[in-house]
Amino acid sequence: MDLEQRVVDLERRLAALERAAERTAGPAYGPPAPSPSPSPERDPGDDFWALHGLKEQLAELGADNGGVMFAGAVRTPTGHRYEWQYGLGTDTVLDGDWGDAAESFAALGQPVRLRLLREILGGRCTAAELTELDGTGTTGQIYHHLRQLTAAGWLHTAARGRYEVPAARVVPLLVILTAAGR
Repeated sequence: MDLEQRVVDLERRLAALERAAERTAGPAYGPPAPSPSPSPERDPGDDFWALHGLKEQLAELGADNGGVMFAGAVRTPTGHRYEWQYGLGTDTVLDGDWGDAAESFAALGQPVRLRLLREILGGRCTAAELTELDGTGTTGQIYHHLRQLTAAGWLHTAARGRYEVPAARVVPLLVILTAAGR
């Protein structure tokens, strides 16, 4: 089989996999989550409006064992807005390799790293600004933490040595922090 035909076949297979994943999990980047404000279709006293919406989606997908979803529409102190949602069927989550998450969780397992993430979301984006913070350690220690967060995907470097939390990680980070506080 020549290279051109292999590429065409791979593109076809990739498109089929993407369609199947979207049918199963929904789009990773989709429309914002429903508004929490009362609407004519929603009972204002219904504390589980998001859960009911998830159950409806799962029923339409035929996900008999249920699923999980997280979503957010946030504005950071710097004024950046992020809208994000993601969901997976229960079977997909339970059957996955949970060890794959260890590096990501480990990167968040240091109080200084969590503080650095909070400061970066708040607008302190350069290593120089971060080294000025009290209680974060030496310059070398801060760079070590920044490397760990970058390796785990919680940070990336933007133009001119500025660090930022990737857009696709802002809501998941806030979800993890919210879940850890429960």
